[in-house]
Amino acid sequence: MLWTIAAILLVLWVLGLVFHIAGGLIHFLLVAAVVVFIFNFIRGKASR
Repeated sequence: MLWTIAAILLVLWVLGLVFHIAGGLIHFLLVAAVVVFIFNFIRGKASR
């Protein structure tokens, strides 16, 4: 699920760079997805 969201955000981010459509929002969402991914990765390692 997280990989799907990350892939969609990556595609939207590239479209935002190319067409300058809602670029700021897409960059914010991409950064938020990366932060959530890192947080889940760290918590997953700690719980084992």
